[in-house]
Formats: sequence, C-alpha cells, structure tokens
Amino acid sequence: MKLGFSPEEEAFRAEAAAWLRSELEGPFADVRGVTSLVEMPERRRDWEKRLGEAGWSCVGWPRAYGGRDATLAEQVIFAEEYARAGAPPRLNHIGIELAGPTILAFGTEEQKMRFLPGIAKGEEIWCQGYSEPGAGSDLANVRTRARREGDDWVIEGQKVWTSLAQFSDWIFMIVRSEEGSKGPKGLSFLLVPVDQPGVAVRPIHQITGEAEFNETFFDGARTGAANILGKPGDGWKVAMGLLGFERGVSTLAQQMGFRNELDAVIAAARANGEARNPLIRQRIAKAEIGLRLMRYGALRMLSGAEGGTLDPAALTYKIQWATWRRDLGELAMDVLGVAGETVPGHDYAFPLLPNLYLHSRADTIYGGTNEIQRNIIAERALGLPREPRGDLR
Repeated sequence: MKLGFSPEEEAFRAEAAAWLRSELEGPFADVRGVTSLVEMPERRRDWEKRLGEAGWSCVGWPRAYGGRDATLAEQVIFAEEYARAGAPPRLNHIGIELAGPTILAFGTEEQKMRFLPGIAKGEEIWCQGYSEPGAGSDLANVRTRARREGDDWVIEGQKVWTSLAQFSDWIFMIVRSEEGSKGPKGLSFLLVPVDQPGVAVRPIHQITGEAEFNETFFDGARTGAANILGKPGDGWKVAMGLLGFERGVSTLAQQMGFRNELDAVIAAARANGEARNPLIRQRIAKAEIGLRLMRYGALRMLSGAEGGTLDPAALTYKIQWATWRRDLGELAMDVLGVAGETVPGHDYAFPLLPNLYLHSRADTIYGGTNEIQRNIIAERALGLPREPRGDLR
C-alpha cells in the first residue's frame, strides 16, 4: 500500500495549492469558507466555470473531455488541497463525481462529447434521480415510467431527495421502461433536461432550515431517444456501476472536510474548558483515531483500484464514515453544551458545529441506510445468502 507521494507528485500538490490560494484569496475570496451546499449558488456556479477554465474541475478525466489525465495519486492530492484551501462545496459534485464517470464508463463516444465537456467547464449542473417516495433504499422498486414516442422518451412519475435539483440543468434517472417488469429487470438509465415543461421541482426544507434536496415531478417530460446509457433494460447494470464511483477519490476530500470539523470541535473544547474533561478528551482521541483509520483505509482501497473497479472492501466505507460523523456531531454538541442550542441571529442561522450535528443525523440514512449497507456488505462483499425478499406472511 502506498502511503506517501513522490517528489513529482508533491510538485503537483504545490501547483494546485498555489492556484487555489491565488483564486480564493483573490477574485473568489467571497466563497472561501462557505460550507452550505445551497449558499451563494450563482457565485459557486462562477467558481465551477473558473475551475473548468483552468483545467482543475475534473483532473482525472481524459484531456479530450476537459480533464488533465491526472494519475490517481494526483487526483487524491487535488481533492485534499481543495478541502484544505477552504474552497466551497462543488455545486456540480453530482455531475463531476457520478454522472461524468458513469458516462465515461457506459456512454457512446457521441454521448461523451455531448455531455462531458459541459460538466468539466461548469456549464451544465447535474442532479440524481434515484430515490422515490415508495422506494427510498430499494432502487429495484422504482415506479417512475418511461415510454418511447417516436424520437423521445416520455417520463411520468416522481423522484425524491434530489439534491440541488433547483440549480441543475440535467438529471440522470432510473426509470421503468418495460411494462409489467419487476425488480431490477426492465429498468433504463436516462439523461433528462430539467428546464422543460413537465418537470416540477419542489424544495424540501430540512431541520437546518435549508432546502438542499427536493421532490421532482415528471408529467410528460421528454428526453431524446439517444439520451440513454446502455440499452433499454440495462438500467440496473449502469446504476450499480455508478454506485462504485461514490466510493472513489472524492472520499479523500470528504475526509479533509472531516478533518476541519474535528479541528473545530477541538478548538471549541479548548476555548470553553471542555478539553479538561477526561470523558471529552477520550472521545476526541477516539474521533482522531477513527479519522486516521479512515484515511489509511481509503488509501489502501484506492491503491488497489484497477480500471475504475474498487476492492469489495470499499463497500464498508459509507457505513464507516456515516457512523463516525454522526458520533462527531454528538460530540460537538456535548462540547458546546447550552451554547450549541442557541443562535445569535435569525431562526436556523446555526454556526458550524450545530449545523454539523443537524446534518450528520441524515448521514446514516441517505445513499443507503446503515441497515441497507450491512446487507450490501454481506451479500456483495462476503458472498453470504441474500436476505429473503417479498411478502413472508
């Protein structure tokens, strides 16, 4: 397992850090330190375009599609430096981390040339259409339907928890395209424009007061017949391929964000004297150990990746970080005490650590609950018998 970086890779780090520092201390100083996914969307769209202009948006992609052919180590380095610089959350993280790699893996050359440069340039923002009201973690139970009419797919149904749909230009969707099909059969993977008649986006307000995700309704919405990844009925295969990209290089940037949050908890404990509390000190030490273990585990996972395929151990990562961050949120509130339950300004204007606590309550739910993750680990990584499905009465 490779835990260090070569002199050439450290030179790449210096280049990336210098560029980020120049931009975030200069023309984009106003977005530095932003942590909310919905704050300053127009300025963050400008930031996406600036990253694209400089070739820093999708560093691991081929140059032909807007990337810079960065090695895996260089992708890790940029992800770390991006978070270390205090750069804002990527408005187009769904497009960069999920839609783009999936189009690279399953798309035709025409689809790659149509969609990838727009993502890399920050000109087209993407969201994800997986979950539905009756099929949260059960992707095989989706009911949104698509039928062919001439040169179009016509879509009817509803998606939910569509993060950042209110800012998005495109949505990738799993739909049921074969009448009468059930389970993972008869599904298709469509690329659909959001700004059109027949698509309605309704924000869902969270406990934080923000509306990061949405309900999205489709009433006769259309997309071109060519905007399908794979063949009709291949949707399950494409969807499962996409889930592998969620466990990729972005995990290292995520951990740098966790580093910043843990440092803020430590600073708060020192400021209010809780750092002298032996139980708090023990929990901080446990959080530190857990974060370092996650980093080493992610580096091991990525160093063994070949052709974009991750080791089955990568299936453990989501449950690991989600549980760790949930515990960190609880630690943050215990460190703050009563101060964490009040706000200096208007309703829901919580500072960093109370927001960490509130956001982390959802970490063990979205992207597959911890219970679902345990099933995935058992069945796909360990090869254990599948859990019985269907009505057991």
